[in-house]
Amino acid sequence: MSAQTWRVGSQCLLLLALVGSIRSEGVQSCEEVRKLFQGRLVGPVKGLPDSPRAGPDLQVCTAKKPSCCTRKMEERYQVVARQDMQQVLQTSSSTLKFLISRNAAAFQETLETLIRQAENYTSILFCNTYRNMALEAAASTQELFTDVGLYLFGADVNPEEFVNRFFDSLFPLVYNHLINPGVTDSSLEYSECIRTARRDISPFGNIPKRVLGQMGRSLLPSRTFLQALNLGIEVINTTDHLHFSKECGRALLRMQYCPHCQGLALTKPCMGYCLNVMRGCLAHVAELNPHWHVYIRSLEELSDAMHGTYDIEHVLLNFHLLVNDAVMQAHRDGQKLSEQVNKICGRPVRTPTQSPRCSFDGSKEKHGMKISIRNGEETLANRRKEFINSLRLYRTFYGGLADQLCANELDAADGLPCWNGEDIVKSYTQRVVGNGIKAQSGNPEVKVKGTNPVINQIIDKLRHVIQLLQGRSPKPTKWELHMGSGGGTVEQVSGDCDDEDGCGGSGSGEVKRTLKITDCGFFITTPPGRPQGPYYEEKNYLLMFVTSLTY
Repeated sequence: MSAQTWRVGSQCLLLLALVGSIRSEGVQSCEEVRKLFQGRLVGPVKGLPDSPRAGPDLQVCTAKKPSCCTRKMEERYQVVARQDMQQVLQTSSSTLKFLISRNAAAFQETLETLIRQAENYTSILFCNTYRNMALEAAASTQELFTDVGLYLFGADVNPEEFVNRFFDSLFPLVYNHLINPGVTDSSLEYSECIRTARRDISPFGNIPKRVLGQMGRSLLPSRTFLQALNLGIEVINTTDHLHFSKECGRALLRMQYCPHCQGLALTKPCMGYCLNVMRGCLAHVAELNPHWHVYIRSLEELSDAMHGTYDIEHVLLNFHLLVNDAVMQAHRDGQKLSEQVNKICGRPVRTPTQSPRCSFDGSKEKHGMKISIRNGEETLANRRKEFINSLRLYRTFYGGLADQLCANELDAADGLPCWNGEDIVKSYTQRVVGNGIKAQSGNPEVKVKGTNPVINQIIDKLRHVIQLLQGRSPKPTKWELHMGSGGGTVEQVSGDCDDEDGCGGSGSGEVKRTLKITDCGFFITTPPGRPQGPYYEEKNYLLMFVTSLTY
């Protein structure tokens, strides 16, 4: 036998002998218990026993031997046992909670940045290309993107209404400055008539409908994604601050602090004993597990589906291009539109005026007006993917919570003598039950009765948000979308992205377009290596043609 093996063996024998001595004779002094009580519980030592006393009036930590506890100590221990339980719950969920809350805040901040960029892109379009109407268009542009933000972050606004309101406001400007131009201005009543006539004469063709479809397909999933993340935080906050039953409180006291009454202040519970106590106390929490698993899977499915015209980043940063297409469409059909407006609203009575022009403030470029090429690695889609990959590790979090707490925080190391609720033993001999309410019928340590209304409520909320997540996940071929809040239009879209959505040429799929600002206007470029087909040549030509005109 080696010297090291002999030393380990002798230490184990010594420990077992010490345990046997403690069990047979009991402790002689309560000094260690007094110190721990004062330090851990911030309680006065006055009135605490100096040595074990026989027959104290204890309710839970009863034993045949003399005790270092009084009734008041036991009551204080019970309060602290519950506090300890909440503390270990909060510690175990802290990483998960931080993961969700940090990403929810980051996604909201990114969406706010995207909204500002999209608004700036649209403002630059008007300032560089349609200068005479730029200042008048500023208010409706700002209103549109304010409504986009309100909808994304949960407000009860309708995308169909704010998209139509934007194009309604745009038509009088296009009519007065492009179709029927001049240094004159029509009356407010006449402009209102033109605005109202927009939906009847469709000056922008099907572009408002395309914008409405793109906004709906991209805004609604992003809104639902954010709502789901906020619910995830609510679930964790609820379980972190759960109120435990009286039975659970007594079991926690017996497991953690009753050893103190026997002078065994440093003893830890046996693994099987700890599992029975924790699985009993967390039986209702374990019922969250299947719903939590589906919740994370549904988040993943929705995130995977948010690409192409379902990708809010793509839609918002390309919105200004559709606005430009709409203006050009009205300009090309100017003569026909002028005749239609004259029939509906009559001829305008004009008064001479000078239309205000847009002027660039150099400081605005420093605050986001300047368009820059976004790094492909920093896209919202990539951030979502990284988040989901991390979140996937927590799919069974609530199912294994009791086991995690015992393994990481509470139980004695393997092979060491441990506390079984009554005494120090070599091992726990009672039956160990499983997780969940049904498994607790045979739990020897905690009696679990009925259901927990708080947990039931949070399960109902999880079910509801799962339905929303699954209802907002585009299918591979079709997705039926219910627009807006409380009604609206229903639209079916085939595929991920097509020509009508403005993603690219026939069969080209999604195209990441970059807007370049020049002295005479702007034009679209495509990434290096992309085929320069007729679609791109046509778009470049049309945009350059527009910027060569003076309005």
